[in-house]
Amino acid sequence: MRFTLIICTYMRPQPLLKLLHSVKEQTVYPDEILIVDGSIDNATEQMLAQHSFNHLKYFLVSKEDRGLTKQRNFGIAQVDAASEVVCFLDDDTLLEPHYFEALLHTYQLHPEALGVGGYITNEVIWEKVSEDYKPTVYEFFYDGWKKKDGSRFVLRKRLGLDTDRPPGFLPEFSHGRSVSFLPPSGKIYPVEQLMGGVSSFRKSVFESFQFSTYFEGYGLYEDADFTLRLSKTGKLFVNTGARLGHYHDQSGRPNKFTYGKMSVRNGWYVWRVKYPNPSFKAQLKWNTITLVLAFIRFSNIFTTHKRQEAFTEFLGRLAGWFSLFIKKPR
Repeated sequence: MRFTLIICTYMRPQPLLKLLHSVKEQTVYPDEILIVDGSIDNATEQMLAQHSFNHLKYFLVSKEDRGLTKQRNFGIAQVDAASEVVCFLDDDTLLEPHYFEALLHTYQLHPEALGVGGYITNEVIWEKVSEDYKPTVYEFFYDGWKKKDGSRFVLRKRLGLDTDRPPGFLPEFSHGRSVSFLPPSGKIYPVEQLMGGVSSFRKSVFESFQFSTYFEGYGLYEDADFTLRLSKTGKLFVNTGARLGHYHDQSGRPNKFTYGKMSVRNGWYVWRVKYPNPSFKAQLKWNTITLVLAFIRFSNIFTTHKRQEAFTEFLGRLAGWFSLFIKKPR
């Protein structure tokens, strides 16, 4: 299958260079690589001029096209007409050699697939256990694998607020478990959400769908919005055999107050994309969990060394929650 790789980047020339070297080592190489750069300097352009990568095209976008969702839509408009699949990667990821091969093989196994996501290997430590294993409240168990559960999910379980759907599916009250809760089993799992920075889609999808420009700049949850809309029309999958690492580079990220506010407001927006008219019980759960998460972040002031970041994000989450009573996202 002919495929295009789009990498949207912003002020990260060295992480991007490492990613491109991992692309160079792939068993299946992209038919074209589109670098869509929103940087406000020319460091990325200069870096690329010093290195050679086959089939690479570079675009430095203007201020009007800057921001993750705008850059993705810009890149989509440049894709070669012969491409069948469009892949997206965050600029701070590193691929294992068979990443694209496994991703494309999924489309052959599942011709009905509209999109396929890759699997991040370096963020969670899993342990293989028996199928009848009984996890403790401090553990998450799925498909014969277990991992340590985060404090927010432990508290949610104790409060009866845990999700009632598998990873990658959004419950009516939102706040589900993302595809990062799928184990490293090597299997292919159906989902209705993909992580945008490790995703791929059939090119035909973009005849009807674009990334929403509601999500400005950093674009938190833009991938959830896009894939939840798309999943209403067809099937999405995650192939846990398409492996890569995500090495979160702090450059280009918003400050913690903005991040906290975005996480609440954008989270509300995505929730209503999937469930425009949630039940009263679902609304109560969404608001309760949102406040629980905010105060868990507040508690990090006393449990981490990054006290200023924790407090700032807590204030951002509260500001985002109160702002919903004044003006909801459209």
